[in-house]
Amino acid sequence: MLRPSDRAPGLLLGERVTLPPTVQIGGNVVIHEGTVIGGEARIQDGAVIGKPLALGLRSVARREEPAPAEIGAEATICAGAVVVEGAVIGAGAVIGDQAHVRERATIGAESVVGRGSAVDNDVRVGARVRIQTGCYLTAFSVVEDDVFVAPGVTLTNDDTMGRHEPGYQMRGATLRRACRVGAGAVLVPGVEVGEEAFVAAGAVVTRDVPARAVVMGVPARHVRNVGDEDLLERFA
Repeated sequence: MLRPSDRAPGLLLGERVTLPPTVQIGGNVVIHEGTVIGGEARIQDGAVIGKPLALGLRSVARREEPAPAEIGAEATICAGAVVVEGAVIGAGAVIGDQAHVRERATIGAESVVGRGSAVDNDVRVGARVRIQTGCYLTAFSVVEDDVFVAPGVTLTNDDTMGRHEPGYQMRGATLRRACRVGAGAVLVPGVEVGEEAFVAAGAVVTRDVPARAVVMGVPARHVRNVGDEDLLERFA
């Protein structure tokens, strides 16, 4: 049950919410039952944290009750963002305006999820990842540390587009450490982009991309390799 709180204008709190006094809270925030928020976190106007799970009648997603949502110390949940119960947001991470993070997704420390981006259920995002505006990270994807995901990138996980037998295992993409995926790229189910690889804008990735490969086109093709001068360690 949600109850009004005088902690901030329009704030609604569920039972057993952990909310240290150092947390900054905007107007009209909703924090659901059991949510744990770390010290120095910032929750901006209209954010919803710990939103109860809601699935369609035909959804094949897991239906067990998720754990409460967790927001790490010094994390920021921006205006209008929704963090579903069972999601874990790491310390210092930023969830942008109107972004959506679903149940059992984890966002690593100091990572950023851009405005209007969606992180689906059971996605694992590492530390210092930059996910830009309007991206979709489909369920069961893995994004390792220091990955860059440009605006409008789409990851997919179902080759059948919903016409599969019971027990069909969906497969998201795997983005290895420090790879970069350009604006508007589309990755088909189950592909892997290797460490320090570079996917050009607008590419459609239909097969695995080797480490340090540069791919572009529809379908994406290997055109060269990432040079030593362009590796992440030069910019760390």
